[in-house]
Amino acid sequence: MLRALVSRRALAAAPRKTLVRTLLTQAYSKGPSEPRLLEQTVGQHFASIVSQHGDRTAVISRHQQRILTYEKLDLDSNRVARGLAKLGVKKGDRVAVSLGNNIEFATITYALFKLGAILVPLNPAFNVHQVIAALAHLAATHLIIGLETNLPFKEPRSNVPLLTHLVPNLGASKLESELVPCLQQVITVNNSYGRIDCSEFRATTPYHNAVEEGGSGQPIPEQGLHPDEVVNIQFTSGTTSMPKAACLTHRSILNNGKSIGDRMLLSPKDIVCCPPALFHCFGCILGYMATATHGSAIVFPTEAFDPVATLRSVQEYKCTALYGVPTMFVAEFELLASGAVPSTGFEHLRTGIAAGSSIPAEIMRKLHKILNLTELTICYGMTETSPVSAMTTTDDPIAKRIETVGRLMPHVEAKIIDPADRSRIVGIDERGELAVSGYLVMKEYWGDAARTAEVMIPDEQGKVWMHTGDEASMDEEGYLRITGRIKDLIIRGGENIHPLEVENCLFGHDAIAEVSVVGLPDERYGEVVAAFIVKKHGAEVTADEARNWVREKLSGHL
Repeated sequence: MLRALVSRRALAAAPRKTLVRTLLTQAYSKGPSEPRLLEQTVGQHFASIVSQHGDRTAVISRHQQRILTYEKLDLDSNRVARGLAKLGVKKGDRVAVSLGNNIEFATITYALFKLGAILVPLNPAFNVHQVIAALAHLAATHLIIGLETNLPFKEPRSNVPLLTHLVPNLGASKLESELVPCLQQVITVNNSYGRIDCSEFRATTPYHNAVEEGGSGQPIPEQGLHPDEVVNIQFTSGTTSMPKAACLTHRSILNNGKSIGDRMLLSPKDIVCCPPALFHCFGCILGYMATATHGSAIVFPTEAFDPVATLRSVQEYKCTALYGVPTMFVAEFELLASGAVPSTGFEHLRTGIAAGSSIPAEIMRKLHKILNLTELTICYGMTETSPVSAMTTTDDPIAKRIETVGRLMPHVEAKIIDPADRSRIVGIDERGELAVSGYLVMKEYWGDAARTAEVMIPDEQGKVWMHTGDEASMDEEGYLRITGRIKDLIIRGGENIHPLEVENCLFGHDAIAEVSVVGLPDERYGEVVAAFIVKKHGAEVTADEARNWVREKLSGHL
């Protein structure tokens, strides 16, 4: 799940008066009613962007040395759509895509949206059992996969063993998979740079054969699509063995991407460097959908995160925005501090998004000072809400931007409820479970009515609320604070301990790069607090030093 995101320059697109609210008396709030929601499919809105900004750059893939204008992206995605249609892809089909950030993924995305097929991004790090489980759960008809998987800080991994397990006889003239009988086609993208010979894989279709040959890229025939139809299924991370499959519609992802871009003040002049993955909401909606709804350019430095390539991309393409998670930024700061990458060439940066449950003040300071990201804001969301539901603005005091996740996005409602009595809305600044309602809520978990009913609960008026499982509070101005996960709460000797508080404290230590705090069973206290720590490269910190750091900065029971 996407929990908190940070961008720069997030003034609301709606008139400023829509964000002025009377003080609240209970933890319920409603976002602005302007601008109006787009009642279009993704493809319809994309056509309007192409007509306005066709000659502007849409996608830059640095590692492939390729650039697509909006017109070229439109024509190429039409050719891919026609080619996929000849391979049997039709409206409503689930098409799984296991690729890194590249031109092919960018083009396939719009090809599927135009056909009305459902894009199912798979994490390329999935092992064969996870891929099979995902394909079978969704009864996917097609799989588009790279011959290699690129992961951060690792050598490329061949996907031939995975494909052989899925389709034992890759040399056959017809694809047959006993493990996934619904699978009709496997389309391979050769990203191996000659390391893998796929000429004998006759059961699969090379990507270049899935593109309409000699076609002019004319628009595909009308598919009878509706904005409320599912167009994207995102697997959510979770503690269960099988992640849930959240069904998102044209309407939800289109409007959410546009709202995010509006608050970042994106325009056709912006160039957004996006190392976060396209298989995740961060890359595909906060990244690709936000840029595509504003005629901006998006840059993919590499298929998977590489800090050197990311910084070089910003410098070479004069990027105005940079996305990342705190660990990505830490890796980039280390390169700049060591001189491995020159600290010049970042003067064009003006905005960005950083994801994480919270952004430590030290990271925020460095983003301002070192990377020129001076107006960072925070936003909050989860996969099931398409994903962003709250965001701060650049007008907010710095304390609000560090301590809260802002106020609600347009056309979104939220309330904080008592977990023990879901009919009771808690008071101002009182902690409870956050519930969200509006256009952005998913349709369902695919094929899982029971788990859908657990989280999508109608109130007495029939309005459906997404129960996030996040513990939060709301102040009298409508700012949300995310204080942890309801299920993550550690109860030590009867005292409630929120892991996030301890994690934020430890993250402020100079030697600590990453930390995760959990509860462990204990005979005396019921639970005790444990912290798993990753040290920064070249730094040292002992367990006693970590304990003392927390002891000095937080109350004793933590």
